[in-house]
Amino acid sequence: MDGNTVGTLSIVIPALNEADNIGPVLGSIPFERLDQAGWAAEVVVVDNGSTDGTGQRAAALGAKVVHEPQRGYGNAYRAGFQAATGDVIATGDADCTYPFDMLPELLTVLVERDVEFITTDRLHPANREAMKNSHFVGNHILSAVSRLLFGHGFRDSQSGMWVFRRYVWGGLDVRSPGMAFSQEIKNDAARAGYRVLEVPIEYRMRGGEVKLNAVVDGVANLAGLFAHRFRRPVRGLATGEELAESMKV
Repeated sequence: MDGNTVGTLSIVIPALNEADNIGPVLGSIPFERLDQAGWAAEVVVVDNGSTDGTGQRAAALGAKVVHEPQRGYGNAYRAGFQAATGDVIATGDADCTYPFDMLPELLTVLVERDVEFITTDRLHPANREAMKNSHFVGNHILSAVSRLLFGHGFRDSQSGMWVFRRYVWGGLDVRSPGMAFSQEIKNDAARAGYRVLEVPIEYRMRGGEVKLNAVVDGVANLAGLFAHRFRRPVRGLATGEELAESMKV
């Protein structure tokens, strides 16, 4: 790295039939501002079994495309994290809802406040119109249960935008193959003792078809919270300090 480089960044985006959205999403990533701030960035799009050419479109726009045929939000992220090469990973969905243009500011917070895992809060009043009523209520219920079970202060346990140091992933025990992956990764990061922080973001109207089923996914996530809280932990996971030390060049 030269003197102007802060670090390397992998932006991991899971995608299932988002051909109409992937162009605007990739176009919203502020590569010039990231470069000026010293971040060398790559984009990893995980095509989770799309049938509409999402992966081909992402590749044509310069993204590294990983194909994960086993569907599921968690399965897609595992494949994306494995392919990521950056020492920091940022995430967000391929449906135009998350503000990738805010990445330089989030990275500044990560560095200046010496944070290891940033999650984001969509549930403030300014974002109310961007979320369906059923999703808004369900997110609040799941977030309240998360706070009760895991003892953290996260307002939004379901947000899919995170920025974290890559070694953190190696120190977590995240098992969900589906939507519960989102709550599990942040709950596990807090429980494992990493330096965590929640930052409010703008949440935007979704482009195209809504795939989330508020009742089915909400019940599954609620069951996942209790299963995660009371399951037996895996022994032998490295500590954050050990993982960070092992990644030093």
